[in-house]
Amino acid sequence: MGPVPTLDRRLLFVTGKGGVGKTTVAAALALSLAGQNKRVLIAMCNAKERLSTMLGSDLIGPDVRPVRPNVWAVNIEPERAMEEYGLLTLKSKALYKLLFDNKYVRAFFRAVPGLHEWAMLGKAWWHTTETREDGSLRFDVVIVDAPATGHGLDMLRVPKVITEIVPPGILRRDAEIAWTMFQDPKRSGVVVVTLPEELPVTETLELAEALDRELHMPLARVVVNAVLPRLWDEEERASLETLPAPVAFSLPTEGKSAAETLLATGRTRAVRERVQAESIARLTRGLPLAPVFLPYILGDAATPASIEELSRRLA
Repeated sequence: MGPVPTLDRRLLFVTGKGGVGKTTVAAALALSLAGQNKRVLIAMCNAKERLSTMLGSDLIGPDVRPVRPNVWAVNIEPERAMEEYGLLTLKSKALYKLLFDNKYVRAFFRAVPGLHEWAMLGKAWWHTTETREDGSLRFDVVIVDAPATGHGLDMLRVPKVITEIVPPGILRRDAEIAWTMFQDPKRSGVVVVTLPEELPVTETLELAEALDRELHMPLARVVVNAVLPRLWDEEERASLETLPAPVAFSLPTEGKSAAETLLATGRTRAVRERVQAESIARLTRGLPLAPVFLPYILGDAATPASIEELSRRLA
């Protein structure tokens, strides 16, 4: 396996097929970077909040809050982000309320395609520019826990669309600045999470191609989550897979011998190891960089202890 590409960037988007452990990897990545004395913000996009369980913190809402040493988190709500953007732009709460704080304008914003997605992306981007009183950056790295692949791609397309169709003005100006950053491999990158299975790998390869050819956004890392240790060599695996299906797929029930149960379990594991090996080989052939592997966690992976273990693997 080749060298792991650096994650020394200001903004990282974490995405992947639903159910692959995207938020788990975002949390582990945050702890790994925090362990390097980086100040890290995890920005969720109006998500069902599970991150607090993983980090052992209080619930995470629309206000930025510390969750671990050197780690902060926020769950971005689109309408709240729009309000913050309006206040930053107009620099007057009274003017903002006069122009935007009414049901007609709010209804208009909800009806504009992509505007809520831009509000969340724009807030995450703004946090990369946010400074403290001494002028230093508030955060060294912002990790965006983006939606799953399909919605995630749609979200990443929004600033590109704004730069192409929105007339010159504040919205287009900020979208152009953010979009330039998103495409800069020295400042930004996409971390794609997958499983060593056929469908997630297929979706990962399609996502990597879309990032490269359509969006021209840098692929920072591909993380293969929940990799099983190998129990069988190729000869043993082939022998187990020759077992007849009735033996192989019988569940342990009354009337089944211990030998039948062991054979069924062994064949099931052999099939899974073969699929895993084939999927990893296909992924490795199809990517411009070597994937990084995280082990399968026995028990609950969404615990602080599990996240800390995975963060050490990512370090």
